[in-house]
Amino acid sequence: MHEHDVIVVGAGGAGLRAAIAAQEAGADVAIVSKLHPVRSHTGAAEGGINAALRDADSWQDHAYDTMKGSDYLGDAPAVEALCQESPEEVIQLEHWGMPFSREEDGRVSQRPFGGLSFPRTTYAGAETGHQMLHTMYEQVVKRGVTVYDEWHVMDLAVTDEDDPADRTCHGVVAYDIQSGEVSGFRADNGVILATGGMGQVFDHTTNAVANTGDGVAMAYRAGVPMEDMEFIQFHPTTLPSTGVLISEGVRGEGGILYNENGERFMFEHGYANNDGELASRDVVSRAELTEVNEGRGIEDEYVHLDMRHLGEERILDRLENILHLAEDFEGADGLTEPMPVKPGQHYAMGGIETNEHGETVIGGLYAAGECACASVHGANRLGGNALPELIVFGKRAGRHAAGEDMGEAKVTTGKDGEWEPADYEFGVEVGETGGRGPAAADGGAVATDPEGVLGAAVERAKDRVDALLSRKGRNHAEIRSKVQQTMTANVNVFREEERLEETLGDLREAREAYKDVAVSDPSRTFNTDLIHTMETRNILDIAEALTMGALAREEFRGAHWRKEHQERKDENWLKHTLVSWNDGEPDLWYKPAIIEGENKTYEPKSRSY
Repeated sequence: MHEHDVIVVGAGGAGLRAAIAAQEAGADVAIVSKLHPVRSHTGAAEGGINAALRDADSWQDHAYDTMKGSDYLGDAPAVEALCQESPEEVIQLEHWGMPFSREEDGRVSQRPFGGLSFPRTTYAGAETGHQMLHTMYEQVVKRGVTVYDEWHVMDLAVTDEDDPADRTCHGVVAYDIQSGEVSGFRADNGVILATGGMGQVFDHTTNAVANTGDGVAMAYRAGVPMEDMEFIQFHPTTLPSTGVLISEGVRGEGGILYNENGERFMFEHGYANNDGELASRDVVSRAELTEVNEGRGIEDEYVHLDMRHLGEERILDRLENILHLAEDFEGADGLTEPMPVKPGQHYAMGGIETNEHGETVIGGLYAAGECACASVHGANRLGGNALPELIVFGKRAGRHAAGEDMGEAKVTTGKDGEWEPADYEFGVEVGETGGRGPAAADGGAVATDPEGVLGAAVERAKDRVDALLSRKGRNHAEIRSKVQQTMTANVNVFREEERLEETLGDLREAREAYKDVAVSDPSRTFNTDLIHTMETRNILDIAEALTMGALAREEFRGAHWRKEHQERKDENWLKHTLVSWNDGEPDLWYKPAIIEGENKTYEPKSRSY
């Protein structure tokens, strides 16, 4: 067993920032990650970091843009924390040596991004996440933070009280990919989940293969609600063949979208008469797919993104890696021809329910970054708001877990305060399938002392690995592929009731199939099939909760479009969707969004660009 004050699960932007903050607050910190830190998916972020740095800008304007972009489903205390603290965090990165792009006068450069009223997106070429990741990893190494890399965290070690609010997390159980050892990691102060996105729920995604929503699913099965899982961002500019991201920075610098007829459709077809290509991402994605569906797409699949007019010097200075991506994956030379792009799954606005300090309903368990939902993004995230979320809420979670007093949170967790049950009947059974199979609830430990809780969790994990390696059964890849295909086909940008119900049926079949899953490779070392099999369990839980929320939310808000309900319904739906595991039976319920900020109320208005 390994023991530290604070255990951080995941070594991307949020995890690294959390570890630095906890160490600065005096804690003994360790990071446990299934990837080496600099391989984390934060490194793929291209566009930039939103921060109100200029005299003509303000955090209040940033907060308003964020709330408007969220379609008024963000929680104001978390949104305001993000916007108030982002400038300080960007300056801190610069002091740590992050090589931001700069103007001739020496100031860090900022460019326009979709949905922003001011060009406040700070960047490092078109590889901002890569530079940020390396800058913070340097600080982790400098501080001597222990890093257990290539350890796949399987389970949380949580007590077994009936009410999740009475439970305590004492650590995690992880599988050493190099040796095959299953070991416990005890956290005396707290566990911080920073496991990133869940793009592998879909088959066309900008996310890495490792982004399987592990932290969200583990927290869910331990008793923490998933919040607003139906809100998935489909980025408007991904490469058709691979899902590789083409940065919003291209449009921020002046890139133009054209359809097959050579029309600049964002303006000419009235999708965004003021902001055009720099409308919010959900608006642009729907516009592109509408063009394709109405026969104006290129090869009935994509549209063109053109940056040739920006000139070679500007492109090479600010967008050079975009040239390489387009050339390598599509054979397109961005200097002389337009690039093919189409919407692809990019980001999860929802995740592990937390407050603005990163706390979950379970004592000692925190979450930060894309796996968490505070909520700062509501129904739609603005481009450039993901990276500041990592550093602002990673820092907050790290400090709080280390024992720093940060005052009383304004955002509640669990069924604390006002909430209501969902009045919705699903056409098929949801949740675990008969008996405690590999897809059943993890449950907690009867023991209450930390060592007993962790020891019981380790034994359960060992038994699970032994069973997967020793029995005969189906390979997970077939099951995962079917889940990804049905999610991409039916729970995409445009959603219809019948197809959402069809997806729940497909997921029920996948759960039944997963009961018979096995790993054909009996080895214990570097067994990627074993790791992927365990990850597929997480994908199943997340896909189901996502689809349940999408079916039950009968309105059109942000990234969630419903054919049968094409209007925002503030009177009934200005509320968050929560799904709790409930011993294997998903429980859907709601709590109101918090639109009252520090000095103002963000009254919902028509969202136009």
